Amino acid sequence: MTNDTANIPYSDESILAVRGMNVDIRVPAGTLHAVTNSAFHVDRGETLCIVGESGCGKSITSLAVMGLLPGNATVTADVLKFEGRDLLSMSQKQLSALRGNRMGMIFQDPMTSLNPVYTIGNQMQEIYVRHGKGNAAQAKDRAIYLLEKVGITAAESRLGQYPHQLSGGLRQRVMIAMMLMNDPVLIIADEPTTALDVTIQAQILHLLADLQKEFNMALILITHDLGVVARIADRVAVMYAGYMVETGSSDEVFNAPMHPYTQGLIDCIPIPGKTERGALLGSIPGIVPALVGDQEGCMFRNRCDFAQEVCGTGIIERKALGEQRGYRCVIGPEQAQANLQASRAQAAVAAGE
Repeated sequence: MTNDTANIPYSDESILAVRGMNVDIRVPAGTLHAVTNSAFHVDRGETLCIVGESGCGKSITSLAVMGLLPGNATVTADVLKFEGRDLLSMSQKQLSALRGNRMGMIFQDPMTSLNPVYTIGNQMQEIYVRHGKGNAAQAKDRAIYLLEKVGITAAESRLGQYPHQLSGGLRQRVMIAMMLMNDPVLIIADEPTTALDVTIQAQILHLLADLQKEFNMALILITHDLGVVARIADRVAVMYAGYMVETGSSDEVFNAPMHPYTQGLIDCIPIPGKTERGALLGSIPGIVPALVGDQEGCMFRNRCDFAQEVCGTGIIERKALGEQRGYRCVIGPEQAQANLQASRAQAAVAAGE
């Protein structure tokens, strides 16, 4: 496979830099190509959002970075560096020393991430002591401080409670506080609001954004909610079928989406003050294709309104529009924008504007 991401520049100050990363998983039917030729980076104080439908490879990408994939998975990359250190050359012991210390991960459902037989205090203090940050008394003080920081009242009494005694929103706040115990420079949040109701979702997202600014961390937020992305992202990477089909700043991707898939996702979002109550939203027909076996052509072609015969052959090269801006499609930039304007005009007519 041609690697058209190897030369995408990244800063020496980047907390995490990824170029040409592939994740292949052995399954009974063959090899599942979960991530193909992925490239991105995130700097201190920056928020990168990785978006796409379920099954597009977002979570697999994060687990590959954390070194948490199962034994039947193989990760290769031209560059996979954390704070300048090559993650692929590290032993499991070295990776374990980084996880929960320099980098942390917030999972979708805290109830399945927190140990049900240990108290909140036990679990938070263990992280601090295990990484040699201090003794148990210092760990307790740190835990109380961070629980208060994430908006949990009566923080000291919460240390003696078990996960099942807390609501979903409180458990997610505990997970965030736990990830902050050792002052990490990178937090990966994998759909951190999926298991929460809408009101609590907004609170958690505001909390993450505020903490990221206060502690000057790098944040990778994985989500399928473009409304969330529009509010907090500095840069966006859109994933489809294991590929990053479009990358760029939040403004670039939302105001001038180049890939038909990105355009389809944005058309699905109701716009406050513009989308009328009861109006039909956009949709993308079909489902994400199976990623097992040989792949050829654009993986989105069977769902794309602008597909051409050439879309089904060869490798779809990435078109670079700048150092970090790019997309994977046979359609050129001018035609992509013309298609976007045409589809929006058609949608406006359908809405009776």
